[in-house]
Amino acid sequence: MPRYVECARELDSYLSARIPVIALRSIEQARAIRLVRELAGDPRRAAMPFWIHTRATGLRDMRTHAPVNDDRSITGAMDYATTQFTNRSQANFVFVDPDNLSEDTQFTRHFAELGRLADSTAGSVILITDGQLWSGLQRLGMSTTLDLPDADEMYATISDFLTDNASTVDIGWSEQDAQRAANFLVGATSAEGVNLMATLAADGKLEPSDVVRLAQLKDRIFSDLAGLERIELKEADYSVGGLQNLRAWLERKRQWMFADARNKALRPPRGVLLVGVPGCGKSLSAKAIAAQWELPLYRLDLSSIMGQYVGQSEGRLRDALETADRIAPCVLWLDEIEKGLSGQNDSTGVTRRLIGQFLFWLQESKARVFLVATSNDISSLPPELLRKGRFDEIFFVDLPDDDDRADIIRLYHRRLIGGEPDERLVKELVVLSAGFAGSDIEAALHEVGVAVELPDGDAVDEDFIKANFTNTMPLSRTNPEQIEDIRTWGRERAVPAGKSSPPLPAVVAGAGRRVITLGG
Repeated sequence: MPRYVECARELDSYLSARIPVIALRSIEQARAIRLVRELAGDPRRAAMPFWIHTRATGLRDMRTHAPVNDDRSITGAMDYATTQFTNRSQANFVFVDPDNLSEDTQFTRHFAELGRLADSTAGSVILITDGQLWSGLQRLGMSTTLDLPDADEMYATISDFLTDNASTVDIGWSEQDAQRAANFLVGATSAEGVNLMATLAADGKLEPSDVVRLAQLKDRIFSDLAGLERIELKEADYSVGGLQNLRAWLERKRQWMFADARNKALRPPRGVLLVGVPGCGKSLSAKAIAAQWELPLYRLDLSSIMGQYVGQSEGRLRDALETADRIAPCVLWLDEIEKGLSGQNDSTGVTRRLIGQFLFWLQESKARVFLVATSNDISSLPPELLRKGRFDEIFFVDLPDDDDRADIIRLYHRRLIGGEPDERLVKELVVLSAGFAGSDIEAALHEVGVAVELPDGDAVDEDFIKANFTNTMPLSRTNPEQIEDIRTWGRERAVPAGKSSPPLPAVVAGAGRRVITLGG
């Protein structure tokens, strides 16, 4: 059932029961006012007067819009309501977004007195607000929440927009396109949905490709988000090479991410946990996924969420995840998840509460937020985070094998030095880079690129390039035990992100099975 219809039923029952104080919680004032006006127009209530007060228009008759008095203040409106409740029965007053109603103040006590007076004459005070009510006021009545439009209601909004603009806009959308657009706009208000559709149609046409643009336009509504950092993407800078298993899996998830899921019990893709050797591109995979899926990318920064007061960290995490749900569809990147959620050496219990909140969101959220979490030390993560169903899958990203290292060498040679490398040199560098991660290859060729730009850059030759590779000491050689532990865990407990191959006798041999290659 659409949320608007469900809320209308609750509010209708409160009005019929003559509840003296009714709180209608919503961040959409116009939509909430429209709902109350529709109920006030019911023939059953033809004899009941309805007045509404807003800061801009003052007190007016809700049906005729006629002003009641010249005093536009809320105090004047409350005085008028007092007079009406005293002299007649079944009067109704709607107050839109009054100032702070959550505290015990003279103002809220005045409203409470008004509610008790309304109760004595079967009247109702309807408060449209996006905040909480003081308990003394709340106990005088009932409350209901008008949530943001769901996919069904947003589809109706889109359909109305397309019908209204059919004569001026060349509409190339099918019903399926409109349904996909409705899914994308979940989390936006009705007004935001109309504004986004109008922006798309501003050039006089709507094409199927514009559906994906909705996600990008919707993203611009949100800014300065606590705990969330917007990552700007350049599509040409990020692509995934190798990782055949991961790429095929992601393509299936991409199709479901953009599918019409209305009226289905199936939830959208939840996300992926990438574990593996440091420097092999796990973190950059989040950018690659967002770029290829044409979705905004946000980084969840757990360090900025931590607060010094009791409950502050949990509140910030809840706000960040709720905001991510509103932004959806999007890709949410949680880098090195073990640093924020390991729970080691935490005597305060904050980390355990954050883990519980995070797990609840992973389990219950139905928003199209695709989580990409990375980890170098998965052994420190709580086991409940790794239970099947939290993430859609756990993939292991290993050191690059010979073929993948050759691709990475060509890529960074073109980007950092310029031009295509000689294939004979590539073969020699592949041997010299045994045990290298992609970041090690980038570092070696970056030094070469810097040398080329210096005044004596003409002296850079193949021997200089090979010397840089020889002098680069990868983590697989400086800390082979750590790397072998990571690889052992990944081979046994995670899905390989790339092609399968027999286990290697030694890490420094350099032959791996999978890698993320960056390029464009």
